[in-house]
Amino acid sequence: MWIFYLSLTVLLLILTILPKIQHSHWIFRVPEFGKIQLTFIILFTLALGFVNTPNENLWYFQGLLLVMFIHHSITLVKYTPLYPVKKFNQKHQSSEKIHFISANVYQFNKEYDRFIQLIEKYQPEMFLTMESNGDWEKALQPLEKDYPYQHKVTLENTYGMHFYSKIKIENSQTHYFVADDIPSIEAHLKTKDGFSFVFFGVHPPPPSPTEEETSKERDGDLLSTAKRVTEIKKPVIVVGDFNNVAWSKSSILFRKTSHLIDPRIGHSFVSTFHAKYRLLRFPIDLMFHSENIFIKNLNTLENFGSDHLPVFCEFFIDHENEGQEERIDYATQEEKAEAKEMIEEGKKEDGERDAVVTED
Repeated sequence: MWIFYLSLTVLLLILTILPKIQHSHWIFRVPEFGKIQLTFIILFTLALGFVNTPNENLWYFQGLLLVMFIHHSITLVKYTPLYPVKKFNQKHQSSEKIHFISANVYQFNKEYDRFIQLIEKYQPEMFLTMESNGDWEKALQPLEKDYPYQHKVTLENTYGMHFYSKIKIENSQTHYFVADDIPSIEAHLKTKDGFSFVFFGVHPPPPSPTEEETSKERDGDLLSTAKRVTEIKKPVIVVGDFNNVAWSKSSILFRKTSHLIDPRIGHSFVSTFHAKYRLLRFPIDLMFHSENIFIKNLNTLENFGSDHLPVFCEFFIDHENEGQEERIDYATQEEKAEAKEMIEEGKKEDGERDAVVTED
């Protein structure tokens, strides 16, 4: 029992320390995803210590576990209702409520009808699909009569994206910020009641042993999106499979440099991946919004066969009541310089990858 307790404590310490080392290799970045699970395992190990065989060093390790538990809890409590955020009281005329669904459909998922039924059930004004290829585009054609405005980026590399809207798209474009096979969608929309806003769909690659060795492309792509957001003077929503968690350094840099708000703060984790394993589920399908967009509801929906749960959001726009300024964190000059460097590293990483791929 003592050996098991000691081994578990050492492993938890390593997994706590690794993300603190600012290295882009996936070994250092992946432990960030499991902070929720890590916290519960630390709590379990603490309890295990109290029923352990007495040992003269036990309380040193119990103290270490307590410090780790407090460390993780300070971060995680921000993403629960226990964390106080200012409640919005609507005083001015605002837009009608708008709903969207964001879903990583998993390219190899063939249960197209289940997703179509999901859209028909909730009737969002907009929906975004990620990992949607030519087969998915063809399968979704029956929905086009209800969603006459579309922006399609059809790819077979698991990074295709499709955006469908009942709201008029005035103009839209596809960005390839750091790599020519990783798109982002920027769509400018205008509601029937005259409210304009911009919708970004993003899906950067994850750092993992099976995809990108480092987080450089992911971070560069996200921070390039943040840079683009600051150039826009309309209300903005950024949505997608970030392959990142809200508490990671690059997500915090994204939030600060884009001047956007994370609606999970003071609300909930809204964990989405993996859809089939509740105890191993991480919140990696994120969204951020500007101060004049107000979130009424944000939650996951039922699984439709993908490895991600879809995200459902209800929001409205209020230009006059910009009452969320205190929820915006602004980047320091040092953080802005760091974000700029990460963008350049992301572009360089893609160039080096292409050189390796084309090398004979």
